[in-house]
Amino acid sequence: MAVTLRFAPARVALAAMVAAAVCGPALTSAQAGIVPPRGDTASRRSVDADLLPANFGSLRREDLSVTVQLQGLTVRATPLDESVIRALAPDSYTSLHVMRVSRDAEVNRVRARLGLSSVQVWHVQFFNVQQGDARFDPRGVQIRSAGRDFRPLDIVPLVPGFEDGRLAQGRSVDALFLFDPSVSLTQPLVVTMLGQSSAAWGDALLQVLERERAAIWSRAAAARKP
Repeated sequence: MAVTLRFAPARVALAAMVAAAVCGPALTSAQAGIVPPRGDTASRRSVDADLLPANFGSLRREDLSVTVQLQGLTVRATPLDESVIRALAPDSYTSLHVMRVSRDAEVNRVRARLGLSSVQVWHVQFFNVQQGDARFDPRGVQIRSAGRDFRPLDIVPLVPGFEDGRLAQGRSVDALFLFDPSVSLTQPLVVTMLGQSSAAWGDALLQVLERERAAIWSRAAAARKP
């Protein structure tokens, strides 16, 4: 598995994206003036008119993440699909949205190289909570969806040193993990990280997400009333 090693995007561009992300919410992409990242079919689907309005969510990131602990490491994985992260409170949504968009060029290069129309992007963080250094293998992340096992197609590090596979005490590193688009976020998933499996993305989480989506539509409708 190749690992893409491009790190810091231009700060000016990132600031511009933050400003765009926190602008007033709207109910459709056309009304909001949202422009999907070029060439990424998945991103285009994520801003169509049927998608949740942005900035009306109330969930915490922990509500929509899969977390495992193993050998002094805490690993947290969060899908970055807009249909999921728009259910988060505005600050959390903006942070993850900007993170995803800031790496769009790298993600699209991988997608094009693999000949895919889209890829599914997850944000994965590794925290060292033990005394002394901890080692990890990012290739140990796997998702089981609809009876199939999916390993990352590629990894886009977000910080220098991610590829070292070693963390000092109290440190954390993160990256974008790119998966086959066949992974279904509307069904229960089993996520395996460093040999430890979690079924946290299950029926209970999906019910929480659906209730929040219904609440978001109600909040957005109320906001439109004069």
